[in-house]
Amino acid sequence: MANPIIVNGIYKNFGATQALQDISFEVKEAELFGLIGPDGAGKSTLFRILTTLLLADKGNATVNGLDVVKQYKAIRKIAGYMPGRFSLYQDLTVEENLHFFATIFNTTITANYDLIKDIYEQIAPFKKRLAGQLSGGMKQKLALCCALVHKPVVLFLDEPTTGVDPVSRKEFWEMLKGLKGKGIPVLVSTPYMDEAVLCDRVALIQKGALLEIDTPQNIIHRFPQRIWAVRAENMFALLLAIRAFPQTASCYAFGEYLHVTLKAGEADLASLQAYLQQQEHTEMKILPITASIEDCFMALSA
Repeated sequence: MANPIIVNGIYKNFGATQALQDISFEVKEAELFGLIGPDGAGKSTLFRILTTLLLADKGNATVNGLDVVKQYKAIRKIAGYMPGRFSLYQDLTVEENLHFFATIFNTTITANYDLIKDIYEQIAPFKKRLAGQLSGGMKQKLALCCALVHKPVVLFLDEPTTGVDPVSRKEFWEMLKGLKGKGIPVLVSTPYMDEAVLCDRVALIQKGALLEIDTPQNIIHRFPQRIWAVRAENMFALLLAIRAFPQTASCYAFGEYLHVTLKAGEADLASLQAYLQQQEHTEMKILPITASIEDCFMALSA
């Protein structure tokens, strides 16, 4: 059987803005595939094309072997879709939303309860509460339940954890791992680079173009340069100083450190240390580190 999601040469423009350019990839059976990129990279546009809500200007795509243009009605019956914005009925209760979506697909909550059980049990104490009164994390769990209630063969999740607290984000990804064990292929988008490592494979996207497609581990392994974490008392002055250093290849802020690569690698490290000492930076630390997916993304998009 063909892979459940196949994207081939998709282009999409909005006037003079090129939202997607030559996007091609495949999602395999029971795979958790991540589309990783910042806001405005084209993630939601691609999701709308794959869920038959938007037409591409060029290229083609199939979902479970069905053409997204010619067989859009059939796709809508078998796909689960969770858009980036909470789109359930806020004036209905949790229970009413679930029953409503089950009825649309001519099924019931009990018919596919085994699929949503682990998620539903977390929101069951609030089943009489209006959806609009739920916390961000609970809203996302309800939306996931509604996307799964008809037992879809493919699941599309567009930035499901954006704006959700860290604990709820972690719980949500644990639920996605559980779905993978039930054989449902998942295409998920996120702007959070730390979530990339939770996927089986990822496609890094920036300004409508794919930068790399592989497992997170392989992408990190191919990072071409030695990288250091650098900090000092005055971080902004340190950032300006390192970027002005002639042998600096890249320098970006990452939390409480700067991540720095040098043109000649370790051969330039002593020169950098001497240069920073001359500038009288205090409480300075320079540590060798392993590159992260975010480091790889910054290097690929430079």
